[in-house]
Amino acid sequence: MLRHYAIVPAAGSGSRFGGDMPKQYQMLAGRPMIYYSLAALCRCQRVDRVWVVLSPDDKYWRLHDWTSLGHKLETVFCGGGSRSESVANGLSAAATAAHDDDWVLVHDAARPCLSQANLNALYGQLADDPVGGILAVPVADTLKRADAEQRVAHTESRDGLWQAQTPQMFRYGLLSRVLAAHAVGTDEASAVEAAGFKPRLVAADASNLKVTYPADLRLAELILQGRARVDE
Repeated sequence: MLRHYAIVPAAGSGSRFGGDMPKQYQMLAGRPMIYYSLAALCRCQRVDRVWVVLSPDDKYWRLHDWTSLGHKLETVFCGGGSRSESVANGLSAAATAAHDDDWVLVHDAARPCLSQANLNALYGQLADDPVGGILAVPVADTLKRADAEQRVAHTESRDGLWQAQTPQMFRYGLLSRVLAAHAVGTDEASAVEAAGFKPRLVAADASNLKVTYPADLRLAELILQGRARVDE
């Protein structure tokens, strides 16, 4: 039986966010933001194990209590200088458990609002897919191309454009091979595309937002609070 594993690269500093600590440790509704990304994966019945990949010199992780996340969580201090390097190192750490045909989900530490419904959609649509795929949403806003003076050069067509999210779900063997050969781009799908494959787009929703700037924290908190009230 195929198994499902998850990797959360969390070795970055989140420079666009600012502040005196890495973005993933910024407090959100009383907990470090990364807690919610990890909790969503650990809570999912289909996920067998979750590796969080931290910087070798991370000094924040041990300041918090993570025991409520349970036995699925594995911590490895082998993050690299880029996302792709951290994910590749996480895949190496998972080599003792994962087989080539097993599924691996790579999820952003800064996407704290991942829902079980979105995870189920990913599993359901990719179960028999030969390549794998990603959560994504169709681009709804009008897109403007800027010139060097930050004026509108022209309007881009949004037809067929999607905004990539995470998790991104691929076979362990495939993802390991493509990252070794194509350590490019800002997500795992970019490496898979560079190797000549076409990942499937699985429709998600805007609640699975990525926290990039401080103002995003408040929106994420509102989403989590609303979800908690529904679950009560």
